[in-house]
Amino acid sequence: MEELIHGLQKLVWGPGMLVFFLGTGIRFTIQSDFFQIRKIHIWLGKTIGSLWKNKDVKKTGKEHAISQFQSFCTALAATLGTGNITGVATALIFGGPGAIFWMWVSAFFGMMTNYGENYLGIRYRYKDKNGRWIGGAMVYMERGLNSRFLAVLFAVCCLAASLGMGNMVQGNSMAKGLETAFSIPPFLTGTICMILVAIISAGGVKRIASLTEKLVPFMAGIYFLGALAVLAINWQAVPGAVKLIFTQAFQLKAGAGGIAGYTMGQAVRMGIARGIFSNEAGLGSSVMAHAQTDVQSPEIQGMWGILEVFIDTIVGCTVTALVILTSGVYQPELYLKQISQGIETIDGTTLTGQAFAAVIPWGEQFLAAATALFAFATIAGWSYFGEQTAAYLGKEKGAFLYRLFYVLLTLPGCILAPSLIWELSDAFNGMMALPNLIALFFLGKEVKFYSEN
Repeated sequence: MEELIHGLQKLVWGPGMLVFFLGTGIRFTIQSDFFQIRKIHIWLGKTIGSLWKNKDVKKTGKEHAISQFQSFCTALAATLGTGNITGVATALIFGGPGAIFWMWVSAFFGMMTNYGENYLGIRYRYKDKNGRWIGGAMVYMERGLNSRFLAVLFAVCCLAASLGMGNMVQGNSMAKGLETAFSIPPFLTGTICMILVAIISAGGVKRIASLTEKLVPFMAGIYFLGALAVLAINWQAVPGAVKLIFTQAFQLKAGAGGIAGYTMGQAVRMGIARGIFSNEAGLGSSVMAHAQTDVQSPEIQGMWGILEVFIDTIVGCTVTALVILTSGVYQPELYLKQISQGIETIDGTTLTGQAFAAVIPWGEQFLAAATALFAFATIAGWSYFGEQTAAYLGKEKGAFLYRLFYVLLTLPGCILAPSLIWELSDAFNGMMALPNLIALFFLGKEVKFYSEN
């Protein structure tokens, strides 16, 4: 079983799939004439800028809809997680500093992939008999592509990914961090988390959105302030770290020109894979949150998708990478030696914790608390994604059974999450992307881009 799951994970996240991800983003980038660069003033103005100009962006009076800001925070809650902390460190350990450059590349093109997903999500959503929005990648697969098969395949994979990557993996990261830093037993963490998830998920998208619009800005602000404090103290090392990222991104031979023997192939593979893991552009999962907004324009919601990837990867992952590279705890030669000898190397969470602890008093405790907030937000966000797909497959009864199972799974997830769960969840993430990328390929010509005229 372990060999089967490991083989499946390698197949799904192989070079072919990574090229498919990049190709989708490149297609939308060319189709839009590099919208993410040319129109940066527009998509920033229509998203962050509108928060001060238009109160309707933050609030909605509609009973079965959430505001644009709430849908953005709900989607961001599911992506701002261990990928921004553990994922970045893992990319540095196994791909070297050059992996961060390729993470930027995947995010640059992923911004337009996310635009395309959310545009189609708004275009094909519809209301049920109770006036609630029904939307998501499975909806544009069924109604736009006329493929019930791809829609069901996506829903099943999303359901499995929500239980693994969205729940158990996040819960285990949170519990381990709190146990190491504060000696809090995982059983206690799991019990509290289970009760909170039950309360939040029972309130539906309105309650989840109400939580995320408060939690996401708070947790992101706290984490970035801590990271900026580290960078302010190590400011002299920042230019060198940035230079290292660029020089090692194109290192063709092991040991040639850099401080460690990472090759360009390692950097590309780890950077793109961890970038996708972080922002989820191309997976189609966050479309379900964006589809619940009260917005009428698909173009506007598409721009919120661009901002989501920008904050998650271009800002969040970059800050974490610079903290690690400037702290003095990063030891690439040791990691390469351990990898070549088949010895288990340091895990990403521990490395990031050491980077903060090298500068900030109680740095490991700070990171553990930040990780707990990130992980809980991800669990809350994914609970809605999974419930939507369960409702698509089994109506209201399916959604109720899923919600119950998701809540109950939170406790064992905090206590036990073997590496097998990580690999299986990663495989389902990739399998979820396949039908979504196929749908984007065929429906991409329908995507229109915002024009001031």
